[in-house]
Amino acid sequence: MKIQNRRELLKLCVSLPMLSALDAAASWLPPDISSKQADPIDWSQAVISSAMHRHPDPTTLGKWGYQTSLFLFGQYLVYKRTGNKDHLDYIRGWVDNNVSDDGVIKSNLNALDYMLGGNLLVVLAKETGEAKYRTAAESIRKRLDTYPRTNDGGFWHATSRQHQLWLDGMYMSMPFLVRYGTAFGDETYAFDEAVKQLLIYARHLNDPASGLLFHAYDESGAQPWADPTTHHSPIFWCRAIGWYGMALIEVLELLPHDHAQRSDLIALVRQLAGAYEKYQDAATGLWYQVVDKGTLPGNWLETSSSCMYTYTLSRAVDRGYIPKRFRKVASKGYAGVLSQLSRDDRGDAHIANICEGTNVGDLAFYLARPKSTDDFHGIGAFLIMNEELRTKKA
Repeated sequence: MKIQNRRELLKLCVSLPMLSALDAAASWLPPDISSKQADPIDWSQAVISSAMHRHPDPTTLGKWGYQTSLFLFGQYLVYKRTGNKDHLDYIRGWVDNNVSDDGVIKSNLNALDYMLGGNLLVVLAKETGEAKYRTAAESIRKRLDTYPRTNDGGFWHATSRQHQLWLDGMYMSMPFLVRYGTAFGDETYAFDEAVKQLLIYARHLNDPASGLLFHAYDESGAQPWADPTTHHSPIFWCRAIGWYGMALIEVLELLPHDHAQRSDLIALVRQLAGAYEKYQDAATGLWYQVVDKGTLPGNWLETSSSCMYTYTLSRAVDRGYIPKRFRKVASKGYAGVLSQLSRDDRGDAHIANICEGTNVGDLAFYLARPKSTDDFHGIGAFLIMNEELRTKKA
């Protein structure tokens, strides 16, 4: 937008929301002043403010579920940086609508998806000191004692997905488990179980040739997508791999450095980093819905997974798991993700090209998944990534 004079600038600033007005002001200033004096956009706060504008009452966000939990955990990370109590109150409003005063979660725990919200319970127990949050978190932890497993000990994705392991489930449950164990004195079980699960899943789903992991495994071999020999699904779906990569990073963050199998998890991070570098789109810095088929007609660049890969790479560099040269891969991914953000005429921020929630299927199924704007899969992943990268340079 080009502003011709100061009067036009003043009129525009009065008529537009603050974020748009700041952009207008920056466009009017000479380049040397604009670049030095115009504040950069805090996209985390812009995205959260816009989401809260669309959903001013957190109780309208719906029932206990992983998508909302992911968004709100990202919001918690922003709260930790900014100290904006409105953000914490908003998180608490949704949780309190789904957890009774005596700490009962108003949902069954018959899928790993329902465990991701445990992260919010752990942080609210710390922030508020209220016993009900610990009680609710403990119910998730205890559910793992009776939760169904494959013969080699892997947690089923859900009781309705008998004998199946989905990569998604590792982020749904294992970061919560190690956070719970650290917060409430259950470290030995939490660390050993989380490592065990991550390695079982890798054993069935890892593809060292590409460096990627398949979406799902069916121990029974009964699913139509299951390979007759290996029983894993055939496709490298972007977000499933992103979930798993973030699970590795979050578990390693708390896992003791002398844990006997820590090096095994770091080896998987290194493998994924190499694959992320290999399959990153050179033009945009993003990654494709079907990761290894970027030239395939109908394939498309997906934002939530690109956030996840970028976050994983950046944190892995910071912790010394992978060489520093991967910082450039992460920076390119970050720039690509930012290209998917925009603001409307009211100044509300939006994130485009997010894959909706997805089952397991064949190639045509993944390619045909709807693209969404402002889906919580993308908003949550963006907030987690942005809080990691917003101040970093290549």
